[in-house]
Amino acid sequence: MTPINQNLRSNEQIRLSPIRLIDQNEQQIGVIETAEAMRMARDAGLDLVEVAPTARPPVCRIMDYGKWKYAQKKKQKKHHEQQLKEVRLRPKTDANDRRIKIRRAIQFFAKGSKVQFTMQFRGRERFHREIAFEIFEGILQEFGDQVKVDRRPSMEGRVMIMILTPVKGAFTAETVGDKPASQKAAEPAGKAENITDSDDIDDVDDSMDIEDDDDTSAEPESDASSEAGETTQHAHE
Repeated sequence: MTPINQNLRSNEQIRLSPIRLIDQNEQQIGVIETAEAMRMARDAGLDLVEVAPTARPPVCRIMDYGKWKYAQKKKQKKHHEQQLKEVRLRPKTDANDRRIKIRRAIQFFAKGSKVQFTMQFRGRERFHREIAFEIFEGILQEFGDQVKVDRRPSMEGRVMIMILTPVKGAFTAETVGDKPASQKAAEPAGKAENITDSDDIDDVDDSMDIEDDDDTSAEPESDASSEAGETTQHAHE
């Protein structure tokens, strides 16, 4: 198929004659007068579009020009639309797992994607939101001026969300899997780390599944039971 550029001449705007015509069925009609090609396009309820103006004779196609331009704009918008990825954490996520998730976020940034950090609370964890704020602030400090904050850490239902956008040029294909610059400089060179994908890391879509588990089975024992254990121990002594 002959490549088509945007903002092409069509119908009465086509002044040269004759032209080489391709019809709506991609059939090569050959060289014909422009007036005849326009008549064929009108009879088909379509447009005559000059797709190769520098050729001699110029190449024209019979097509629905308005529909084609709409499809091209939609395709271009989809291509440039920045994707949103998600990295999930818990207040109890240890430092090593947090580094793994941060490195996963770097992989997303290197591809030009935004990253949504989602802090999931379970049971009584939601009463200690200051821990989540501290973790998110730590992440922001690690990335420094490599990212822009689209959304500051804030609660949404039972989860806390922060959205970051990579600064253009801050992350490249060579930095995929690497740590933020500040963290990298603080650690000894040559230290190997086993990086694996986490099941908690998913792409964000309209039906994003975020657990709202009210699990209280793992909560610590009450102070009363703890005191009872200490009393028994003193009795044996």
